[in-house]
Amino acid sequence: MRSTPFTIAPRDFNAVLFDLDGVVTQTANLHAAAWKQLFDSYLRQRTVRESQPFLPFDLPSDYRRYVDGKLRYAGITSFLQSRGIELPDGDPMMVQSRKLSVGWAIGKNTIFLKLLKRQGVEVFNSTVALIRTLRAGGIKTAVVSSSKNCTEVLEAAGLTDLFDTRVDGVDLTHLKLQGKPAPDAFLEAAARLGVAPARALVVEDAIAGVQAGRNGKFGLVIGVAREGDHTALREGGADVVFDDLGEIELAGS
Repeated sequence: MRSTPFTIAPRDFNAVLFDLDGVVTQTANLHAAAWKQLFDSYLRQRTVRESQPFLPFDLPSDYRRYVDGKLRYAGITSFLQSRGIELPDGDPMMVQSRKLSVGWAIGKNTIFLKLLKRQGVEVFNSTVALIRTLRAGGIKTAVVSSSKNCTEVLEAAGLTDLFDTRVDGVDLTHLKLQGKPAPDAFLEAAARLGVAPARALVVEDAIAGVQAGRNGKFGLVIGVAREGDHTALREGGADVVFDDLGEIELAGS
């Protein structure tokens, strides 16, 4: 914790763009658990077919390194490549030409929604408090997520009133935008708010997310080190890194 809070001044920024999972809501554990169930099921099938030792999807390292913050097809491809797996034609979970197969998409999403319904969703109260303070101070807010379940998560958490606009996985598909680390989603959010990137601040907990903020030339990129990964976030492009957004205040508030 810093001795004096970090301040955001309305004279410097007109908008703050927040990632969802790991920044606003604590759903990263649900996503990770859903991915683990899906990957482990597939890896077990391969183990039986090829008579090899079963090496499960590792939490949290595999999730953070290969999946977190990325579009589904990109996360799947990244993880499978880390295991040296090339899915052949005809495989029911095939990833081909950067398109996610229906089997993977439905499987992971079904697991996630079941977990969401059963366990609910927790929020980071310090983040919610900061967002409300920013809005009261005249700063616009947006949520930017690669998840196609962004709406369901916000509704489950009761946070739909916190943001002036939302750009999520549904928008990425519909508008044919590239996922993080490309800056497309953040740039789209800034455009919807009518704010230049240089006047907007990005808040992310994923390496791919801070890279997206840096690639979009945003005025400031803040990393949130929930897992203590300060160095990785800084190397990815974060200007400053905090353990929690309770360390940030609105100037003059």
